[in-house]
Amino acid sequence: MGNTVLIIVGVILIAGTLGFLLAKLLEKNNASQIVSNAKKEAANIVKEAKSEGESIKKDKILQAKEKFIELKSEHEKVILSRDKKINDAEKRTRDKESQVSSELAKNKKLNKEIDIKIKDYDDRLEYLDKRQSDIDKLHASKVQQLEVISGLSADDAKEQLVESLKDQAKSDAMAFIQNVMEEAKLTAEQDAKKVIINTIQRIGTEEAVENCVSVFNLESDDVKGRIIGREGRNIRAIEAATGVEIIVDDTPEAIILSCFDSVRREVARLSLHKLVTDGRIHPARIEEVVQKTTKQIEQEIVEVGKRTVIDLGIHGLHPELIKAVGRMKYRSSYGQNLLQHSREVAKLCATMAAELGINPKLAKRAGLLHDIGKVPETESEMPHALLGMEWAEKYGEKPDVCNAIGAHHDEIEMKTLLAPIVQVCDAISGARPGARRQVLDSYIQRLKDLEDIAFGFAGVKKAYAIQAGRELRVIVESEKVNDEKAAALSFEISQKIQTDMTYPGQVKITVIRETRAVNIAK
Repeated sequence: MGNTVLIIVGVILIAGTLGFLLAKLLEKNNASQIVSNAKKEAANIVKEAKSEGESIKKDKILQAKEKFIELKSEHEKVILSRDKKINDAEKRTRDKESQVSSELAKNKKLNKEIDIKIKDYDDRLEYLDKRQSDIDKLHASKVQQLEVISGLSADDAKEQLVESLKDQAKSDAMAFIQNVMEEAKLTAEQDAKKVIINTIQRIGTEEAVENCVSVFNLESDDVKGRIIGREGRNIRAIEAATGVEIIVDDTPEAIILSCFDSVRREVARLSLHKLVTDGRIHPARIEEVVQKTTKQIEQEIVEVGKRTVIDLGIHGLHPELIKAVGRMKYRSSYGQNLLQHSREVAKLCATMAAELGINPKLAKRAGLLHDIGKVPETESEMPHALLGMEWAEKYGEKPDVCNAIGAHHDEIEMKTLLAPIVQVCDAISGARPGARRQVLDSYIQRLKDLEDIAFGFAGVKKAYAIQAGRELRVIVESEKVNDEKAAALSFEISQKIQTDMTYPGQVKITVIRETRAVNIAK
């Protein structure tokens, strides 16, 4: 009985061990199957990822090729336009050379004729000298005969004759001088214009005034008389209120507004448009319209800034920086419009940053703001790059943007890759053929310096440089400056300009003192 129990227990243990081993073996087979399936799935996933990556790579390459073709097409258009301008310039040059050759031929012919006339005059002078000698001898003999007959010496007779003719000589001399002066007044301006025109035709250079005038179109020439006003009072009021020179000439249905400051020119243009549309043109109405137009321009500056940042997709810009962007529309840098230049730099920065794997939105922001230091009207000793960096820091721009603004002319150290991108794009925009002109910038600076000199004297209310810098019109406060001091002020300003500035030609200083009495009837 006991052996049977042991056998049964042994069988049970053996069966349990076999069952346990069999279970372990089955579990191992299942695990191997699962691992094998997981490896196959992973291989499929890797294969699909590689296929998808190749597809994405091909798409990107195709997009890059399309972009390259588009840029190449735009570049070819720019080159064709540039070639056309060059061909036009060459044609104008050939025409001028032909004209100069013709003038030289005429001059040679005239010189030959002049040489012949000079020889003829020399012969005549020699003959006249000989005749004069004979006449002098005959005159001496006649004088001796008269002295014997009259009993007076030649000197005594001369004194009597001089006394008798003195009053008549004075009258004739005054009449002669008056005629000469009148003739000089009539011919001087005409001769001066001929000299200037001949000089311009021979030199043929571009002038800064091309970028400093606006043409105001009129419906008819009858409006010109209303704009000028009685004895020119309306046109003087417009010039005094806006600081813009109004040029009314024989140009049909148009007048010209001339000023180096584009904001003043735009104020004058809009004011004239309102006055002509309304029909009421007199000094009081002119001052009212100019004040309203000035406020309108300030609002337009804000709108231009908003439209610019929206067009470029820039968000979160401080309102003061938006105003600065709007003011760029009325500023220029070396003859290049500052807003157009900044927009171009912003787009170039975004494209270049995207190619280099840098945030294109941040690059576009730095490109747009890189020249905001040129916007302030008041002159500053600080370079415009550092001044723009201070503004950006003041209004919460990121350090990378601030560093790019301050370093784009190497005034400070470049700390990020954004700074050299802005510097390169700024150079690309400014280096395009015809983009900038040094002459206009120095011309505008000279006119600003003229106005600043006038503001340096006490009692000066307004100062406008007009006539392309040939005249400085100074409006003084009548309470602080009397008539005698106004004359002295004009002299002092002229001496200051002579001492401190270098300029071509002459500068006329006109000091205007006006007294007004204003009361209100209630």
